[in-house]
Amino acid sequence: MTLRLFDTATRDVRDFVPRTPGEVGIYLCGATVQAAPHVGHMRSAVAFDVLVRWLRRTGSRVTLIRNVTDIDDKILAKSAAAGEPWWAWAATYERAFTAAYDALGVLPPTYEPRATGHVPDMVELVRRLVDRGHAYVTAPGDVWFDVRSWPEYGALTNQRLEDLQPVPGDVPADAEEAAAKHDPRDFALWKAPKEGEPATASWDTPFGRGRPGWHLECSAMARRYLGDTFDIHGGGLDLRFPHHENELAQSRAAGDAFARHWLHSAWVTQGGAKMSKSLGNGLLVREVLESTSPVVVRYALASVQYRSMLEWTPATVAEAEATWERLAGFVQRATERVGDVGDVRDAELPAAFTAAMDDDLNVPAALAVVHEHLRAGNSALADRTAAADAVARHHLVALRAMLDVLGLDPGDPRWADAGDSRYAAALDAVVGAELAARAEARAGRDFATADAIRDRLAAAGVVVEDSADGARWSLA
Repeated sequence: MTLRLFDTATRDVRDFVPRTPGEVGIYLCGATVQAAPHVGHMRSAVAFDVLVRWLRRTGSRVTLIRNVTDIDDKILAKSAAAGEPWWAWAATYERAFTAAYDALGVLPPTYEPRATGHVPDMVELVRRLVDRGHAYVTAPGDVWFDVRSWPEYGALTNQRLEDLQPVPGDVPADAEEAAAKHDPRDFALWKAPKEGEPATASWDTPFGRGRPGWHLECSAMARRYLGDTFDIHGGGLDLRFPHHENELAQSRAAGDAFARHWLHSAWVTQGGAKMSKSLGNGLLVREVLESTSPVVVRYALASVQYRSMLEWTPATVAEAEATWERLAGFVQRATERVGDVGDVRDAELPAAFTAAMDDDLNVPAALAVVHEHLRAGNSALADRTAAADAVARHHLVALRAMLDVLGLDPGDPRWADAGDSRYAAALDAVVGAELAARAEARAGRDFATADAIRDRLAAAGVVVEDSADGARWSLA
């Protein structure tokens, strides 16, 4: 089966055909490093990490470019309020994002360009747009994209220009400047310095001294590292408009074919509202990780299909934690039983898992296959025959190989002892007490009580195995 992905531009699931067979170029909009990352930021990072892992697992050479926006209005405003240099402020939160990516097992990109390192590329793109009649200068340092010069504007998000309102960030504060724009909906390519902004936050250009507009940055960096045509442009759902719409318009207007496929991951929500700092409901990653294992956070983020909203609640975390404990517990017990199975990255994947992943990265369906192998593997462990060892080994290899695709292999040293030790210790104590009471009942030939304890544990999802060495338990 061919990998099929939902294309935002065509609004349907279609075959993904790389521009060059066996090679895939992806541009992923990364962080604007104005503040510490919250869980919502990590949704896109984990979703596209799963895509990259799947493409590589199925034989593609992937070039992933994930940018850092290290200069914009919010960075300048927040750093000024804090009395810090803007570049130091941006560097601090760039490191915070990197730490969050690393904690959640997100693979590093092939390259991670900063906006401030690519001003010449941006100036060249502005020049091309001005020369082609798609951009104009209103004052030294202020350059605007003329949306009416590009008839396809609005195509990515299926909107008519007449129905769109000006984006607040592109509305000049000065009435004279606003009147100079050809259309209120024209967006900034280059921005003259505002009063009070540091001189280090602007550059001399043929159009006047200024700094880049947000949309311009990504178009220039994508072209720099992936060429004028590349396979996938990705990001969070909130970036479709205006950011990606404007990227597409300015790149196409400049003569670049740009992205062939557009992918967008859905939001993390709380109480149905998008998680964001502006709404005050953003759970900072560093705070979440104080009480929750990184692998549990990753499991919660990765376990839903990338286009589905994820409601973040205590129940979301508890369910992810319980599931992880079952998966990791099986891998530990099976490895103790059959020995280390070695590297599983090249192991054959179950056909149903492959079909689910090729179906627009349908992770829930893929995890259903994982759980089929988990149940079968636990059944094999309950059978103490030599024949069952081979069965247990088969399911262990398959389960770890599938989870490796999702960055969730319990056998990966990264996730060693990844469970919450408080819960594990409490559960071990409770189950241990129950098993001690059961052993006492069996010794006294009170089999009714012993069976009742075993049934009670089974109802709670605890499987008891009797052996010559005594009883041992596992999560179903």
